[in-house]
Amino acid sequence: MLYKGKKVLITGGTGSLGNALTARLLDVGAETIRIFSRNESKQIEMESKFNDDRLRFFVGDVRDSERLTNALEDVDIVFHAAALKHVPKIEYNPFEAIKTNVIGSQNVIDASIRQNVEKTICVGTDKAVSPLNTYGATKLLMEKLFVNANNYLNQEKHKTKFIAVRYGNVLGSSGSVIPKFIDLIKNGNQ
Repeated sequence: MLYKGKKVLITGGTGSLGNALTARLLDVGAETIRIFSRNESKQIEMESKFNDDRLRFFVGDVRDSERLTNALEDVDIVFHAAALKHVPKIEYNPFEAIKTNVIGSQNVIDASIRQNVEKTICVGTDKAVSPLNTYGATKLLMEKLFVNANNYLNQEKHKTKFIAVRYGNVLGSSGSVIPKFIDLIKNGNQ
């Protein structure tokens, strides 16, 4: 199995995707899973929910390159899921989204190279396709940074492979538009 015996770090690990990834990685035998997030309350909830000695919790922000580099020490695989993603909040605070979704992503790339991580996978969104808002634009830039990171590495010196994946609106995830659609239908605003 691809993740069996591996040390994995998930940025934004306390979110919906982070929780689902953690459950799956535990099932397939990951050696350790490091949860890297700013939300200490969600870390406590997650620690209680999973109650597994293979989990390690790091309070940190992808904006903090030094903390990120330290958290990635001896990590084999990184899932980069940290992002600001609530569209109305991002439209009102666009530079905060740039700092997290773009600069924070570059920090993940740089830290992965410094720590010689095997694979670093960023989680994109369908909103990055012909973006109509700041969120989509910042996630498109994140994907481009990850794809192009493979081009500027000296492959003999650095083993890190960068991968960008993209998924759409997920039912039950934080920021999902599905509850809004349900409310509209219930109120007769189809």
